[in-house]
Amino acid sequence: MTDTLETAPDDTDSFHDDSWSAPDPREDGYVALRSYGAIGDGRTVALIARDGQIDWLPFPSLPSDPVFSGIVDAADGGRVELRPVTDDFEVQRAYVPGTNVLRTRFRTSTGTVEVTDALVTGVAGRLPWGELARRVDGLEGSVEMRWAVVPGNAFGTHPVTRVDTVHGPVLRAADINLALVGFEHGRTDPTEPGDGDADGPLEFRGSFTTSEGSRSLLCLCGVEDEPLHLPDPRVVDQGIDRTIENWEGWSTEFSWDGPWADAVHRSALALKLLIYSPTGAIAAAATTALPENFTGDKNWDYRFAWVRDLAYTVNALLRFGLREEPHAAVSWLLSALKANGHEMHIFLELDGDVPGGTRETESEGWRGIGPVYAGNPAGGQLQLGVFADIIAVMSQYAHGGNMLDASTQDLLAGFADDACRRWQEKDSGIWELGEEQHYVSSKMGCWQAIDAALGLVDIGQLHPSEDDLAHWRRNRDLIVEWIDEHGWSEERGAYLMHPDSDALDASVLLHAPSGFDRGERMSRTIDTIRAELGAGPLVFRYSGVDAEEGTFVACAFWLASALACVGRIDEAVDLMDELVVQSNDLGLFTEMISADDGQFLGNMPQGLSHLALVNAAITIDEMRTELGEQPEGERDGDGDGDDRQENR
Repeated sequence: MTDTLETAPDDTDSFHDDSWSAPDPREDGYVALRSYGAIGDGRTVALIARDGQIDWLPFPSLPSDPVFSGIVDAADGGRVELRPVTDDFEVQRAYVPGTNVLRTRFRTSTGTVEVTDALVTGVAGRLPWGELARRVDGLEGSVEMRWAVVPGNAFGTHPVTRVDTVHGPVLRAADINLALVGFEHGRTDPTEPGDGDADGPLEFRGSFTTSEGSRSLLCLCGVEDEPLHLPDPRVVDQGIDRTIENWEGWSTEFSWDGPWADAVHRSALALKLLIYSPTGAIAAAATTALPENFTGDKNWDYRFAWVRDLAYTVNALLRFGLREEPHAAVSWLLSALKANGHEMHIFLELDGDVPGGTRETESEGWRGIGPVYAGNPAGGQLQLGVFADIIAVMSQYAHGGNMLDASTQDLLAGFADDACRRWQEKDSGIWELGEEQHYVSSKMGCWQAIDAALGLVDIGQLHPSEDDLAHWRRNRDLIVEWIDEHGWSEERGAYLMHPDSDALDASVLLHAPSGFDRGERMSRTIDTIRAELGAGPLVFRYSGVDAEEGTFVACAFWLASALACVGRIDEAVDLMDELVVQSNDLGLFTEMISADDGQFLGNMPQGLSHLALVNAAITIDEMRTELGEQPEGERDGDGDGDDRQENR
């Protein structure tokens, strides 16, 4: 291929002259987690560091054993490099506005280039195959660039082999097939991979030099257990522009004119990355085993659909006026629950199956912090709060003008019965702890589940018998009585983590928005949590966990929401202003942030972190409007209009 692709670099983006900086340094092949941007196509997600290296890409789909996992094993995990040959360069980067397409500019002493990275989408949505496209436009002068596609086998299940075909070499790992096509202006095709012997690993590698107005393109195509499509580079080039248009079209449908608009929109785009379009499931995060601390042993796989996260996501997307994604997620979840015995599950595979076991991989872990697991061991736990997650989101879905079918009504009524029957049991709580306790936030979750079911009765979408209706109401009241007696400590001035303990639990903050308590007790709990679990604007999950991990991003946004719900709007706004700037330069969050030095910890992009941001912005905006229209004492909760929080 020696012709020239037409080039039309777009300078109407969000780059600023003062945003140039050196790339993040690599230590033993690793960069700080704050360095990563994320792109996706509805089936998988790639993480790209500021130096242009892709260190994470399960290809072609998110649940696949990743062939590119250098983020958790720099030596053997695999990577896709693209950067100037010289080490002396500066970087600036930004998403194309309204998209998950990333532009990175590299400036050297000889010139400037712009790299546009996209996981390409098609005319009708995601492509049937995976297509990673990296387009390089010469902006000024000339820059010598180098690139490499180095697959890895750190997950240790299938060795990568080379297969020579009439169309060139293909790299294969079990049923995953990868091929590289490219265009380098005025040059030949990319170099072929090595033979895997003592001469070096299997890889693609090459270099080229840009000039002003030049355009080069690399495209990695991947499939799993299906024929391999080899795209035309010119079609891929057009596909990058189409992908930008597809994202922009989605953003046009997105409706939010409230505060913190940039952070909310970017968080919504991050959540969109985690929607697994083949089924409608929503992944908790795009990665596995990024550590929650600097010592290890808390490294879990989040490439599953947690019922809790899905429920919060559906709630947020509905409030943004979106239709397709919430319906797809709700339909997938209900179908999966019905197919798995009408039993509640904490999380499911992205295809709807019940998760299997957990295995330790050969990866050393990010910066050597292991072990690295594929799978998550929490699937068999009892978490009573999940009843609230599913019934409350279905209540929100129904209140949005949607109709519940008969089998879904039966399923939800059964879950309401389960909440009534099981709320007195110990469970593992929202934090998936090994020691079962009577966690207060779990009891509040059962209250929310029953209250939401009663709300569905009020709008004619559930039809329990009179005896069942009385049973639901009685248990809702019994939960309140139990929490009054066992869950509140006047001495501590807070709701406790569980009885017979002075420990605090930030997850009780979720039950200001739920309507359980928006009065004095919740307000005092907020102050106690802030004093004892707070670290600046950030918050730890529960008492004592500061010795084990970083602050939990979502908890801080939950605190902002709770402040708004108890009428402390100015404090909520001030806290939100502090929190939204805790993201990296692209507006992304991991699960945790170190209280000591602000380093990112945990998997990314983390759905729950972005959900908490979005819901906090929505809650603050709604409560600010509500408080402007009603006296504080006239506020009511959800469900059937129980005004209980004013008595707390």
